[in-house]
Amino acid sequence: MDQRRASATSLLAITPAAIIGAISYGVGGVFAWLPAVFVAAGSITGAQLGAWILKRIPLEPLRWSFIAFVLLSGAMLFITVPNRDALFELSATTAALLIVLGLFMGIAAGLFGIGGGVIVVPALMVFLGQSDLVAKSVSLLAIAPGSLSGSLYHLRFKTASIRDGVWVSLGTGLSTPAGASVAFSLSPQTAALLFGALTVLVASSLVLRLPKRT
Repeated sequence: MDQRRASATSLLAITPAAIIGAISYGVGGVFAWLPAVFVAAGSITGAQLGAWILKRIPLEPLRWSFIAFVLLSGAMLFITVPNRDALFELSATTAALLIVLGLFMGIAAGLFGIGGGVIVVPALMVFLGQSDLVAKSVSLLAIAPGSLSGSLYHLRFKTASIRDGVWVSLGTGLSTPAGASVAFSLSPQTAALLFGALTVLVASSLVLRLPKRT
């Protein structure tokens, strides 16, 4: 597939994975729905905007901004120890930050077909001092409506492959509960290091593929 169709198709598979993942975290006792509402509010608009941008303008400036943010957040995770006893205290300022974070997440999801967790999870852990489990719960809960919003846009303009999206979503549906179980079993330090490595890998992959993108 070309990059645009691959991104659009990937977004189709994210929604069921996010829903199943959020349920899995809820079963484990972590269901951070209130902060997720504010992130989701931004992500719904952001996903629509990202899908619109994907069809119309050059992506290089936005792609480099995304790569820089992911690399910075990922690098910070290597020196951050999440506190699993941290409480999420909402204020007007925090709510506004969550909406902006969701907007950025939604744009990235709409543009690149990624789950936005590589943005939300490190940001919540590094900049808001949240538990890694809470951050992942917020991310999963918030991603679902945003990815659904972007998917509907792609389906409307037939930029995604429904067949391939369904096959990928079946795989994620089977593996997501196992991933959640592993997350609960890891220590906060190990979880932060692994997620930091993931974000660096994602950003590096985007950099390596830049010459092939149009």
